[in-house]
Amino acid sequence: MNRHDQQKPSVIIIGTGFGGIGMAIQLKRAGFHEVTLLEKADRVGGTWRDNTYPGAACDVQSHLYSYSFEPKHDWTRKFGAQPEIQSYMEHCVEKYGLASHIRFNQAVSDASFDSQTNQWTVRTEAGDTYTASVLITATGQLNRPAIPDIPGLESFKGAMFHSARWDHDYDLTGKRVAVIGTGASAIQFVPAIVPKAAKLDLYQRSAAWVLPKPDREFTHTEQSLFQKLPLWDRLYRSMIYMKNETRAIAFTRFNKLLDIFAQQAIKEARTHVTDPEKLKDIIPEYQIGCKRILISNDWYPAINQPHVDLITDSIARVDETGVVTADGERRDADAIIFATGFRASEFLSPLRITGREGVSLNDAWANGAKAFKGITVSGFPNLFMVYGPNTNLAHNSILYMLESQFRYVISALNALAKYPGAAMDVRQDRQTRYCQVVQRGLDGTVWDTGCSSWYLDAQGRNTVNWPGFTFSYRFATRAVDTADYTFSDPEITR
Repeated sequence: MNRHDQQKPSVIIIGTGFGGIGMAIQLKRAGFHEVTLLEKADRVGGTWRDNTYPGAACDVQSHLYSYSFEPKHDWTRKFGAQPEIQSYMEHCVEKYGLASHIRFNQAVSDASFDSQTNQWTVRTEAGDTYTASVLITATGQLNRPAIPDIPGLESFKGAMFHSARWDHDYDLTGKRVAVIGTGASAIQFVPAIVPKAAKLDLYQRSAAWVLPKPDREFTHTEQSLFQKLPLWDRLYRSMIYMKNETRAIAFTRFNKLLDIFAQQAIKEARTHVTDPEKLKDIIPEYQIGCKRILISNDWYPAINQPHVDLITDSIARVDETGVVTADGERRDADAIIFATGFRASEFLSPLRITGREGVSLNDAWANGAKAFKGITVSGFPNLFMVYGPNTNLAHNSILYMLESQFRYVISALNALAKYPGAAMDVRQDRQTRYCQVVQRGLDGTVWDTGCSSWYLDAQGRNTVNWPGFTFSYRFATRAVDTADYTFSDPEITR
């Protein structure tokens, strides 16, 4: 065969959340049909499959939190709830014929690159092995629940679970509930369970900035217009995008603009919380935007309920029947619910990814996760990541970033197709230079104002967020520049 004849490489995708599903759809549309998706669970959905806690919903508008190539005209609300988002993803799997490509209950344990054959070998906990020319990881950043290391947890006799592993069989009615954490999930499920619980103790390490959520149901007329006038649907989506995108200016360059939102949050808190002690404790002291800004209309009213206690003393330990704080006070609990977030900066963990010369990704990232355009890593040929390092957003829809990555990966695979059997590896100097530019871009942003957040890794480096506009990222990823990569034949052919 002439080496310039097109031969589409085989592809393995790990994960079937928005990243994995969207990547597979675009691969098939681009003529890549030898695609296998490996999913650890028994159904698709990623974070929207896992997070089924009461009140689970998105904080990005529905029309923007969906693929541009697969609009949904009949969203019931401006901000989609978990069941509707999950249903949308399942619809996409069915419409684009992905079911035959998915292997369920295949939690990947490790993947290794073989320079002899330029193939990736992927092994699963079920004992199965898969091989392909290209490996794409779509495991997301919010898939590994973080459980705090609190002494005595194993001794607790009541119910205990993380918000992302909600125990729907446990009835909270009339129970004494301890909620540890006041992050994005707590903001949503606490108001939903407050009416059921006899007593709710809310353990807060640091307060969150919470803004009103401009949410409501769409009318049948609105849904009909979106359906009958697709151009209006696209225009509506574009208006949301542009409105959200302007906020990047405040997050990345002019932080003081965010103070307007801080005043709005303080006004909301003062309107709904009458207890002066609670009010004092729920207003953050750090710059708004340094941590994730949350949106809710019922968080402050829930906090204000007389049977809800807000506890800011640190937790010393847990015993058989309750929680003990550092001041020595002990509070009984029938159930402990962790709202403690995820290990967002531990990209691809606990997968063991091994590249050239037996180097593991954990070793390559010993000083923090780094990737060229958040997608490729030097020393790991034919490995592509969606939603990789420094591609998260605080101001707009991550699906816009994902679609930029889909296009870049397909451009790379089309380049690979011209050289059957070859492996492409991003040059170390290009990766280093790119990451330096990104980190310089993060200097002076609101995330650089001194708070500790899940955006920062163990070294205090922001490995999560993109420091600019999403359209600038789309421009940077519009097509692969093969000069950024080295191409090599399999060693067995040399």
